Amino acid sequence: MIINANNIMLIVAVLLAISVVVGKAGNRFGMPALLLFLGVGMIAGVDGFGIHFDSAEAVQFIGMISLSIILFSGGVDTKFSDIKPILGPGLVLATVGVLLTTAMTGSFIYYLFRWLSPEFAFGWKESMLLAAVMSSTDSASVFSILNSSRVGLRERLKPTLELESGSNDPMAYLLVIILISMIENKGASGGYTLLSNPVVMLLGQLSIGVICGLMCGYLSVWVINKLRIANEFMYPVMMIACVFFTFSITEIVGGNSYLAVYLAGLVVGNMKLALKKTITTFFGGFTWLVQIIMFLSLGLLVNPHELMNAGILVPGMLLGVFMIAIGRPAAVMLCLMPFKRFSLKARLYVSWVGLRGAVPIIFATYALMSPDVLHARFMFNMVFFITIMSLLIQGTTVTRMAKWLGLEEPVKEREFNLDLPDEITAAMVETEVKPELLVDGDRLRDIILPPATLVIMVKRGERYLVPTGNTRLYLGDTLLLIAEKEAHLTELVATRR
Repeated sequence: MIINANNIMLIVAVLLAISVVVGKAGNRFGMPALLLFLGVGMIAGVDGFGIHFDSAEAVQFIGMISLSIILFSGGVDTKFSDIKPILGPGLVLATVGVLLTTAMTGSFIYYLFRWLSPEFAFGWKESMLLAAVMSSTDSASVFSILNSSRVGLRERLKPTLELESGSNDPMAYLLVIILISMIENKGASGGYTLLSNPVVMLLGQLSIGVICGLMCGYLSVWVINKLRIANEFMYPVMMIACVFFTFSITEIVGGNSYLAVYLAGLVVGNMKLALKKTITTFFGGFTWLVQIIMFLSLGLLVNPHELMNAGILVPGMLLGVFMIAIGRPAAVMLCLMPFKRFSLKARLYVSWVGLRGAVPIIFATYALMSPDVLHARFMFNMVFFITIMSLLIQGTTVTRMAKWLGLEEPVKEREFNLDLPDEITAAMVETEVKPELLVDGDRLRDIILPPATLVIMVKRGERYLVPTGNTRLYLGDTLLLIAEKEAHLTELVATRR
């Protein structure tokens, strides 16, 4: 079946519906939803139901749009107060870690294929290119698995992993672009300039990306706060425009667009923003939509029969084992060596959660579209195989590994899904009724609260009650409190523990 204007809506509707149902079923067995979306695309493709889709350019465009939304949304959901203590190790993992992973994996690829598959023996540039494509952890995979697992992690591991995955894509992207440029210009008179200035290119794109990301982030906040529209649903539309503007303007001036949109999201998420709840709720659903579309299109692009031959399976398994068991752990151990706050178990966990996903596959399409990269289709299939292997082995054991290493901590689910607008300076908190709270009596009026603090709702079982002074409280009730100052609520919760 060829995708055309007459059937594209039906195909998209069916694939989206199947993906949602399959993703729900997969959660029961601990399967990453993104891996299942990828599988749906592969089954629907030419080796399955026969949908013919082979445009690397279209997949690259879909990936570019999707990643800009995913990285921006990841930045919005990241609190600067959470990442500030781990900013150093997170950024070292995102930069030095990518370089070390590329160097070690590239060397392994160079010798592996010369020994195992001489017909696909890569030169040093091609070996490093394949390694660079797979060098970054995938933000879409890490964000979705950590957020859907609903498991708390000790030693600030969750913000560390999210910061690394959100900020290491730009480094990998730059390495891919630089290496492809070196391959394409190997015989040109300008080759010496490219070979002698990769560091300048790297620093230049990163610097411009940081500047554009911060400037566009503050500009987006100013635009949204100054926007005066009665229809609140227009605010998310304007924010999407700001995301695409950030990505495009950074690309035009020669900066790293992926870094820029992540930083812009970080700025937006940590500043006062009009209708922030509406915007973040919209982006939550929209992010899942673009992730599903991205993984479906990647699944459609690959031909599964090409992955099931010895030329891919054997070297792919050896390379996958090397990256999971040697390359990633060695890079993490070296990067975290100066940071004594992480225990050995924490370092092992960071080493394990080196998930590959959509980003390496999208980066592989850059090689696929270059006429000068030898065996580009083989590279693409190898990256796809490694991604599936990573999601199957590492993605399904993210929660289990945390339990095995003793790094899991309980996370209490919110009983009241309520948030105050940023314009309101008051703060809300939930607290459970425990014996020490009832020492002066079991009615609401008997509880001693901090100044300017009110109990505005009580949850008892499945019932929600609007309390009065005579409301009787029972052990296990959950109270929703509001106060003029957050310090009051912190003091109350601390004294009742």
